[in-house]
Amino acid sequence: MNTGESWPDFDEAWSRVRRMQSKLHWWSTREAGRLFDDLHNLVYDPAFLVHAWERVHGNKGGRTAGVDGVVPRSIPKESIVLLSQLRTSLKERTFHPNLVREKLIPKPGSPTKKRRLGIPTTADRIVQASLKLVLEPIFEADFQPSSYGFRPRRRAQDAIAEIHMLGTHGYQWVFEADIEACFDRIDHTALVDRMRHRIADKRVVALVKSFLKAGILSEDGIDRDPQMGTPQGGILSPLLANIALSVLDDHFQHKWDAAGGGVRYPESRRAALRRKGFATYRLVRYVDLCRRRHKSAYGDRWVMPTVA
Repeated sequence: MNTGESWPDFDEAWSRVRRMQSKLHWWSTREAGRLFDDLHNLVYDPAFLVHAWERVHGNKGGRTAGVDGVVPRSIPKESIVLLSQLRTSLKERTFHPNLVREKLIPKPGSPTKKRRLGIPTTADRIVQASLKLVLEPIFEADFQPSSYGFRPRRRAQDAIAEIHMLGTHGYQWVFEADIEACFDRIDHTALVDRMRHRIADKRVVALVKSFLKAGILSEDGIDRDPQMGTPQGGILSPLLANIALSVLDDHFQHKWDAAGGGVRYPESRRAALRRKGFATYRLVRYVDLCRRRHKSAYGDRWVMPTVA
């Protein structure tokens, strides 16, 4: 098919995307208040679409279909027909997400409870993946070091290592908290307002909002119009959740900084800070998908480093 576009191969696409991501991250890090107002063209850039498609095709979810019944791995990986169609619709701003197919799966550790999993169509997954490639390096510059969930080059073991480090410096208590149905209860208005602190491109904001407002097709065949939340299972959802929860991270980080970030403060110093109303606690945030046994100087305990 002659599309009139020059489509890079997978290796070239990866290289071009990484170079642009490095620039976005550098600009975002260098200017804490910078607003990015020309990002939409990157979402439908051939390199970003090709790299997004490679990720979607190779993902474990590539074996499942959305409401359109199309399984990503049923499409030849080298095919650019779908990418050409997506590029055109994104460029002309005629792209609209499809309904998300809802699947209820057993919740780990609780056979009676179910977790709502949202499965977008193949086309929607590609666009979400491309959006994530554009937005993630920008917001990564703002995320706090105490946040470990769904972030590049960060994992559960890193969160546990920080808890262990704090334990070896005199912190003896671990307070475990959880936001119930976090993905399901994210406020759309608050999330979009948070995004606008960095993203001034109204086309990109409108595209994210269209995914938030995309309907849900439940297992019993009923269409639901979501008033809040972002489907757990969507490629873009973890990043959106981190953007929403960054308000919480910032709050605890500012408290920590106001107290001088006293990891090595003796108990007497921490007691004095507490009397003055300063924070002597440290937030370590991860997702509720990992429960590991943590062994420290204070004995064995089950620790879930999470509030999300």
